[in-house]
Amino acid sequence: MGWLFLKVLLAGVSFSGFLYPLVDFCFSGKTRDQKPNFVIILADDIGWGDLGANWAETKDTTNLDKMASEGMRFVDFHAAASTCSPSRASLLTGRLGLRNGVTHNFAVTSVGGLPLNETTLAEVLQQAGYVTGMIGKWHLGHHGSYHPNFRGFDYYFGIPYSHDMGCTDTPGYNHPPCPACPQGDGPSRNLQRDCYTDVALPLYENLNIVEQPVNLSSLAQKYAEKATQFIQQASTSGRPFLLYMGLAHMHVPLPVTQLPAAPQGGRLYDAGLQEMDGLVGQIKDKVDQTVKENTFLWFTGDNGPWAQKCELAGSVGPFTGLWQTHRGGSPAKQTTWEGGHRVPALAYWPGRVPVNVTSTALLSVLDIFPTVVALAQASLPQGRRFDGVDVSEVLFGRSQPGHRVLFHPNSGAAGEFGALQTVRLERYKAFYVTGGARACDGSTGPELQHKFPLIFNLEDDIAEAAPLERGGAEYQAVLPEVRKVLADVLQDIANDNISRADYTQDPSVTPCCNPCHIACRCQAT
Repeated sequence: MGWLFLKVLLAGVSFSGFLYPLVDFCFSGKTRDQKPNFVIILADDIGWGDLGANWAETKDTTNLDKMASEGMRFVDFHAAASTCSPSRASLLTGRLGLRNGVTHNFAVTSVGGLPLNETTLAEVLQQAGYVTGMIGKWHLGHHGSYHPNFRGFDYYFGIPYSHDMGCTDTPGYNHPPCPACPQGDGPSRNLQRDCYTDVALPLYENLNIVEQPVNLSSLAQKYAEKATQFIQQASTSGRPFLLYMGLAHMHVPLPVTQLPAAPQGGRLYDAGLQEMDGLVGQIKDKVDQTVKENTFLWFTGDNGPWAQKCELAGSVGPFTGLWQTHRGGSPAKQTTWEGGHRVPALAYWPGRVPVNVTSTALLSVLDIFPTVVALAQASLPQGRRFDGVDVSEVLFGRSQPGHRVLFHPNSGAAGEFGALQTVRLERYKAFYVTGGARACDGSTGPELQHKFPLIFNLEDDIAEAAPLERGGAEYQAVLPEVRKVLADVLQDIANDNISRADYTQDPSVTPCCNPCHIACRCQAT
């Protein structure tokens, strides 16, 4: 246990200036010339239509739109699930929740996290000589060995879960609004069922809580500073690096910020998009200034917009899920309608990824793991199967189709968490279960099981308005293949080395830097 104690001790050393604890930047050789760097930026609750390059009505993503013109934009790219923890677990493992064990979100009081027998992307690259950093939202377990510093990340700076899972002194904009953290010694009052008032939101640097509650108004700039520092240090070290960023944007609460570029009377969401876009722009600028020729930057989202947040939610673009909206509820986050999992995605790598290309390849967040592993000249973990594939040929413009089949796991709106009851087969999409998440008006759509699945032709019906006629020739031709690919994947999972996440909860594991103070309040260091 001596090595574990030493690792905890080193990871817990507070960050100062440009010195990164636990990270050995001193490395000789030509590793950087041989292996590329990776910057993966994952936005939170971002809609397909929030990217201006995707949707002309959006005018707030100038940096991302510029990146699209300088790289490749994917218009048929999908999150691996329609909610936070499962999507992130799939990004870091290349495996669906039925394999990696993460089928729904972890809580503030969660004892477990991403199962420890699952190998993360960071662990694979660490073994291949990479220095690894994670900045932002983790949401895959914070207690003990589930912390990012023990899952392959040499450096961590961020919030261990969603930033609405704790009170702050700068609560920002939410729907309904949540109160600030209590200041006095009297009992706190939970004024809203969805608000946290007993425990303040923590900000970690490695194993230390350095601020509780977090100042949300300055969080984006802190993330930008830490990211650019990490890139600078890694770029001068001779070591290749992985930087994984889990942005707070565009999840609620939206921060209270002053944005001169925001149009007068413009939506709060538009201002938040501008701030997110500026943050991504700062990171890309740093890459361009230091490691432009040898760095692959991937931007995407964890799931679609959270419609129940009304004007504080993003745009699904044309993927309006009309069949569901006519029956109640939202077809966005937590659902398997296109608005729930089709997300913006950009790839940027000067000299390698062709410029100003729009790809219609069917791709997934699941593909990030095997693609990055291949580009890093590393090896996939043995003894398990993967749902993602290496899409390097698509990225470099040498291939177009991508996947033939994708599976969209249930994510809260209907059906058992993680179950595969929605199938994408080329241009067709089949639903064995439907249901609408909570909408802005408070309505939800009823859960409906379909013995004979609803099948939509997305080429002709991107709004998912009218399923194929069950007795028609097109339906009858597609149905047997849908049944076959679904049966095949379920059999493959049954034969695989699968994991089970521990979803046990215990209030004693709640992050708290000072239990003697109300809401665990402590001063920033």
